[in-house]
Amino acid sequence: MKNISAKQENYIIHISIIVISAIFFIPFLGSVHLFDWDEINFAESAREMIVTGNYLSVQIDYVPFWEKPPLFIWMQVLSMKIFGINEFAARFPNVIAGIVSLLLFFNIGKRLYNNKFGLIWVLVYLGSILPFLYFKSGIIDPWFNLFIFSGLYFFILYSNKKTKKPLLMIFISAFLIGLSVLTKGPVGFLLFGLTAFIYMVLNKKYKQFLNLKVILIYAVTILFVGGFWFILQILNGNFNIIVDFIEYQIRLFSEKDAGHGGFMLYHFVVLFFGVFPASIFALKAFKKSTDINTEQKNFKQWMLILFWLVLILFTIVNTKIVHYSSLCYFPLSFLATLVIYNTLEKNETIKIWIKTLLVFVSFIIGISVIAIQFFVKYKDKIINSGLIDDEFAIANLQANVNWSGYEFLIGIILILGVIISIFFIKTTRYQIITIFSSTLIFVNLTLFFIVPKIEKYSQNAAISFYKEISNKDCYVNTYYFKSYAQYFYTKKNIPENKNSYDFKWLTSGNIDKPVYFICKITSAKEFSNTFTNFEQVKSENGFVFFLRKPL
Repeated sequence: MKNISAKQENYIIHISIIVISAIFFIPFLGSVHLFDWDEINFAESAREMIVTGNYLSVQIDYVPFWEKPPLFIWMQVLSMKIFGINEFAARFPNVIAGIVSLLLFFNIGKRLYNNKFGLIWVLVYLGSILPFLYFKSGIIDPWFNLFIFSGLYFFILYSNKKTKKPLLMIFISAFLIGLSVLTKGPVGFLLFGLTAFIYMVLNKKYKQFLNLKVILIYAVTILFVGGFWFILQILNGNFNIIVDFIEYQIRLFSEKDAGHGGFMLYHFVVLFFGVFPASIFALKAFKKSTDINTEQKNFKQWMLILFWLVLILFTIVNTKIVHYSSLCYFPLSFLATLVIYNTLEKNETIKIWIKTLLVFVSFIIGISVIAIQFFVKYKDKIINSGLIDDEFAIANLQANVNWSGYEFLIGIILILGVIISIFFIKTTRYQIITIFSSTLIFVNLTLFFIVPKIEKYSQNAAISFYKEISNKDCYVNTYYFKSYAQYFYTKKNIPENKNSYDFKWLTSGNIDKPVYFICKITSAKEFSNTFTNFEQVKSENGFVFFLRKPL
């Protein structure tokens, strides 16, 4: 940028990142129903805060919910106050997290290297599949990860001994880690603490890290920021909620919670394919570097420690959920950026093995999307062949979904984008831009044209029914499957009759208004045979709806 000052250039870059982020993150944010469980879980807690006016306690179905602290839910409450109680409002806080994250990447990259590095990091994160997708969601992890990563960054600034205000860096770091605890619980401090401990041991920085003043500042700040909600709960006589919360955290590490099990290398596979194409470039960064300065070398070491710690820790944990390893996206994107930056600075070409992997993985992902449309097109033949041995899945596939017939082109766009960049574009710089831009376009087109159709096969029938009866004065519950959708989409009010929590009363008691039960088709026969006082009112796409009227 000629004829402008460095300050003006910096201002233009920041504004550009905000505008581009908003262009990609905001459109169609509320075009698809919230997904069970996590998205609806948090949104429902926010909705119930608004309905009850009780902003201190986290609730689901108007009873205490101990699994998560309230910070992210407070963000959703604020969003719902502005935009209304809807899908857009539930997801909008993560748009802000996305913008802040990209600005943070640019500024860290600029400080460590230069503007070029920072901009590459923004492109790498924006143009990778899951990292981008998470900022279009209503789950808690984008903010949780941002607080941990930014808290770790300010601690890194302290550890480098170059800052003029080391204790301020410690305070800011502790404040941000405290916010992570207030977002998702003590695991935020655990991930930070283990990362710092490993770095301390490897670099023998015991005196600097175990400084009494540092420990006191960190402890007091985290206790105040991360612990004040827990303290308020205890002061209000809700100590049992804290006990339940701690027991839940332990259970996540020791059991396959909520049926979320998986094979040992689950998160390795998720990161390899889910963080494409950054994951491919990052592979080269795991070897020892010899041409970077001390501060850059230290930051890379921090990123490697954070990456391996999170990956190994959640590989050991029995509960396997995709977003458990999402904190890895931050160091992984940095490592990919480092490889790309060095390649461009040395005027080198992309290594053959990286090109091969890029083409291979793009084929796997692209063909997977292409296969969805052809699977749907020939679903009747597939069902009749007996390949699908799941009555509920078969019923899901009966949904009437309108496919244009051109959705397969989305997968082809990704494959062709990577192939064209590698075999027909000669300049490495434009190869990189094309690869990540193709992925960015692919993800957005998938979100706009594929995901809404998939949702119609999965949960749409149940949610549409909830919305139909949302204005009726009735009780709604599920049978033999867990869901939060019946609360959010029926706009459930504070129960006037405490018997409404009693399953026996709902199924056989002297009810005062209609009772609806929703089953999956796999348990519908059992329900109808057991509770003969219910009548079946509807059956659609694997969900069966029963009604019992008051006498």
